[in-house]
Amino acid sequence: MNDVEISLRIVAVGALVITLVITLTIVGLVLFTAQIARRVERALPPTGHFIEIDGARIHYVERGTGAVTLLLIHGLGGNARHYTHSLVERLAHEFRVIVIDRPGSGYSTRAAGAAAGPIAQAETVAAFIRALDLDRPVLVGHSLGGAIALATAVAHPSHVRALALIAPLTMLPDTPPAVFKGLMVASPLARRAISWTLATPLAMARRDALLGAIFGPETVPADFALAGGGMLSMRPSAFVAASTDVMAVPADMPPLAQRYHTLSMPIALLCGTHDRILDPQLHGEALGALIPTMQLEWVEGAGHMLPLTAPDRVARFVASVAARAG
Repeated sequence: MNDVEISLRIVAVGALVITLVITLTIVGLVLFTAQIARRVERALPPTGHFIEIDGARIHYVERGTGAVTLLLIHGLGGNARHYTHSLVERLAHEFRVIVIDRPGSGYSTRAAGAAAGPIAQAETVAAFIRALDLDRPVLVGHSLGGAIALATAVAHPSHVRALALIAPLTMLPDTPPAVFKGLMVASPLARRAISWTLATPLAMARRDALLGAIFGPETVPADFALAGGGMLSMRPSAFVAASTDVMAVPADMPPLAQRYHTLSMPIALLCGTHDRILDPQLHGEALGALIPTMQLEWVEGAGHMLPLTAPDRVARFVASVAARAG
């Protein structure tokens, strides 16, 4: 065997070793992710009901029996527990309160091939309202849920009594919040591959930094991981849903904003003055310029996660909007 043949064999063996290492690493990451997902789902099982809506299986939680219904829509990467942590109990004594897991989020599924933008998700919300025969609920939308609430009201005004928007997405920002840049994955195939390999360990490693950015300047509730549903974001399906949602936003927001002026139901918006995720001037004051009848309220010194960090203030806000709506 000459030197060339020996060199080729060494290269071949090296390539085989590298391939084996990469394969074992990928398999290890997939097994680790699956194990974490199983542990999370055992710790935080679904607590509500399920209903089939246009090919999606929607999970929702219902509390209270009041004459007026509140339909609560969570934000990007969230789930129903963002509301059931502290807010629902403060509203259920007076209202019928329903919290949905948006398509793909929490324990809801998204129909195969379904669009994920706020306009498409608004159609799911409208279909949900009809399926449960809800009498013109007050839509309560936080963050991305605010955009979906607005889109529902624009497309189906007869379905909506009023809008109570909490730190909502209302306009298309020039750049996405830095904390969400890791979700900017255009390819559905790459999105799924990342969800089963890198997403969970990276989220665990960066947990404190991520939550600090989202909740800041306020502190993260000590029981957010369990009672607030934070651990549910560790599952592959949560990464896929959040990435799909965020990539679908740019196409929907400009045409949606062009129709805000058609809204005539009571609308109010609650923002934290120190929101680090969505600029309160862009998403609050700019919306007020398009809807002069809108009421804009501020929570001094507060950040983005108001349903968890300021539930008393949010409960009073929502109740006041419902009262305005009659």
